[in-house]
Amino acid sequence: MRTVDLITKKRDGGELTETEINELIRGYTEGSIPDYQMSAMAMAIFFRGMTPQERADLTMAMVHSGETIDLSEISGIKVDKHSTGGVGDTTTLVLAPLVASIGVPVAKMSGRGLGHTGGTIDKLESIPGFHVEIDNRTFIELVNRNGVAVIGQSDNLTPADKKLYGLRDVTGTVNSIPLIASSIMSKKIASGADAIVLDVKTGDGAFMKEMSESEELAACMVDIGNRVGRRTIAVLSDMSQPLGNAIGNALEVQEAIDTLRGIGPEDLTELCLTLGSHMAVLSGVASNEQEARELLAKSISNGQALEKFKTFISEQGGDASVVDRPELLPQAKFKIEVPSKEAGFIAKIAAENIGLAAMLLGAGRATKESKIDLAVGIVLHKKIGDRVEAGESLATIHANNESVEQVVAKIFESVQVQASPVTPPPLLVGEVK
Repeated sequence: MRTVDLITKKRDGGELTETEINELIRGYTEGSIPDYQMSAMAMAIFFRGMTPQERADLTMAMVHSGETIDLSEISGIKVDKHSTGGVGDTTTLVLAPLVASIGVPVAKMSGRGLGHTGGTIDKLESIPGFHVEIDNRTFIELVNRNGVAVIGQSDNLTPADKKLYGLRDVTGTVNSIPLIASSIMSKKIASGADAIVLDVKTGDGAFMKEMSESEELAACMVDIGNRVGRRTIAVLSDMSQPLGNAIGNALEVQEAIDTLRGIGPEDLTELCLTLGSHMAVLSGVASNEQEARELLAKSISNGQALEKFKTFISEQGGDASVVDRPELLPQAKFKIEVPSKEAGFIAKIAAENIGLAAMLLGAGRATKESKIDLAVGIVLHKKIGDRVEAGESLATIHANNESVEQVVAKIFESVQVQASPVTPPPLLVGEVK
């Protein structure tokens, strides 16, 4: 089986067989197929696409390119959640203890982030002492004992995906829906999930800016999951403005604590209740979404969700007293208000630009080698549709350097105020099952 023949077949619109895809991924992972040939294949897929079966076969070939996590010793149906990313996306910090508090086992494998802020692990590590360097045996024991644990991604999880993603990044083939979908789903499946809930973002701050592309990606991932025996659903949510109010690692931990107390931002709370309801139904803890939502809301109101968060933190070496004493989280030296230049209604908050402003402060990574400042970030005080007065603060900048002129300029550039009232965009814009 010559690689050039497979490239030609896909270039001409043919369908690759499971055996051909397996050989292609095996050869590329082992190094017998060079980058230039896989680049040609990626470009052929970019233009020709893949059939539903090809996408499923590619996903499973990448799953089997490295180690897989066996969670069978954990009792119950393990439901994983994945977000396609955005600005201020704090959902995992809330969802993990929240759904665990009603009996849904959460065995979460997460990574560090490139972009506006850190990944879930970076955010959790802003809690003093918290660590994810635990072996698989301890990981499983923690989930069986407490219902929740988070571990760092293994270096040998889906190595084919890591290699292919690096290649796509420099060959103009990142925005290929079959390749994006198989990349995401391979990691979720290799991580041992029995069922998967996807939060697919759309809008300015999302990877997929257009609703049609977000819907296509969601449908593609749901189809892959269901084809390979994982019950999968997707929720499409708006990312035309940042989710919640906080953008920054320790700031997002504080916002997650507020949300678990029942005093968090409305949009973050609503999204967590929606995603959590689907997780509870897929796990069998609730028979329908309404029942699940009531269980989750009760767990927040009676304090069980917050207690589960404390247990989760302390069991992974963290100082759980940060829940009641947030000043123990990393604190920035300076808090700088950004006052509105005019009165009116917030018409736009460009999410991607706000994320870039947080990155300028040091809240995120431009490269894998970049060092994150866990204390810095931005807290917004307004959402689209809100009334603002001239001189009223639009946002607070948390910085460790007083020279924030660029950040202030980015915020002013990102927030548009108009005289007439504005209807806020809907948060939840669709579902794919």
